[in-house]
Formats: sequence, C-alpha cells, structure tokens
Amino acid sequence: MAFLKSDTPFDVLKHLVVIGLAVALLLFGFFFVYLPMTTNHGETIVVPKVTGMRQSDLEDYLDERNLRYFVDDSSYSPNIPAYTVLTQDPAPGQQVKEDRKIYISVSMKNPPVIKMPKLTEGSVKNAQMILASYDLVVGDIRKVPDLAQNSVLKQLVNGKEIEPGSPIAKGTRVDLVVGDGQGNQEFPVPNVINMPADEASTLLVGQGLQVGEIFYQPAVEGEVEGTIVKQRPVAALGATIRMGQLVDLWVAGNEPLKAVQ
Repeated sequence: MAFLKSDTPFDVLKHLVVIGLAVALLLFGFFFVYLPMTTNHGETIVVPKVTGMRQSDLEDYLDERNLRYFVDDSSYSPNIPAYTVLTQDPAPGQQVKEDRKIYISVSMKNPPVIKMPKLTEGSVKNAQMILASYDLVVGDIRKVPDLAQNSVLKQLVNGKEIEPGSPIAKGTRVDLVVGDGQGNQEFPVPNVINMPADEASTLLVGQGLQVGEIFYQPAVEGEVEGTIVKQRPVAALGATIRMGQLVDLWVAGNEPLKAVQ
C-alpha cells in the first residue's frame, strides 16, 4: 500500500495500525481456527481394549473409532484360537489422536517348526528343562532296565525315535525312555558267606551289583571277625539277581573305628 504525499503523519499511522490489525487477524485465524480444524487440535480418542478379539473383527471396530491397527508380532499357543489379538500398544484407556495405529500381536494358526534338541545321554530332569525351554511337551517317561539310572536312552515322537536336529513343531509331545539303574541281565546270586568284608564287596561290585547296607553283630563261636555271616538276598538254589541291584551284608564283629581326620 503506497502512501500519498498529501497524507499526514496521522494518516500514515492509521494505515499502519490497520495493516497490523489485518496481519494479527490473519495469524489468529491461521493458528486458532484453520490449524485446529485441519489437525483436530485438542481432540483425542480413548484407546479401546482389543486383546482377545479376532483380527478379522478389528478393521470395522477400529474404523468406527477413527483408529487403525498394524500387526507387528505373532506367537503360537495351543490353547488360544488362531488370529486372536494377544497384546496391544497403546494400552486400553490411553488418549491418542484420531487415525492413530494400534500395534498388535496375534496368535499363529500353525506352530513354528524348530530343530529337535538332543536329550539322550543326559538326565531326565535336564531333558524336562530342555523340552520346556523349546516349548515342547514332556510326554510319557518309561523306565527300562539299564545301569544308567535316570539317564535318557531314547527320545520318541508318536512311538518312533526322533534324531536331534530333526524338524519338529512347537507344542509336540516327546516321550522319554529312561534307565532304571538296573541291568536286564539276570544271574545266580553270588555267595559271599565266610568271605572277608572287603573281598565280598569287591566281588559284588565286579559282578555289577551294589553293596547295600552293612550291619555289624558280635561274632559267635566258629565265626571269624570281619567275615560275612549273612547276606540278603540269600544265595539259595535257583535264586537270581539283576545287575545293579543291592546286596545287604552282615559282618561278624564290631564296626571298625573311623580314622580321625
């Protein structure tokens, strides 16, 4: 706007005031009218709870509330129907702007496939811990005669052995065959009566047996102190025993004094 030469200083000041008011009015309209209308300034939406809902129902449900969703994760659980919403972010009850994305995780239809871990040659307790860490299910634990007590001998799925590294779906039931600490070979009960206690123990261990409890009793006439006067099971005719089983011994005389450390 040009000022005429005939304008007085008062006229110039008046024009400047008008220009200033016009600029102020434009700024006010832009920041307090236009921007709020285009950005929904000050208008928020309460985030609804969507966990537990089916993913197929989310589109219309959130669209009615001017919200959207995005699947950023998934996991498998045999007890939850497929495509169920498991988690959400932001959480229910939070205030957000319109058109905000709700990030969700959903349950998978099929379990992920992993590699079967090696369970054999380890303890049954360790095998149970490994199966749980791999999201596999501990099935039947069947004990069989074997000197490796509580050691896993076989790992089975549906009755068939499965090799370590084989593909297996999470949630699969894995059965274990475990040693009971006793062999399956039976033989006559050895007779250790009248043998010195140390020789009797050596003989039993050498035949794959275990020395059980040792009892001491006063020697009677005809008994030599330190020798075996009774055993259980007895070495009767036809009596048999399996490898790994216990044999209790009775020794004539008093229990030897233990050396003081």
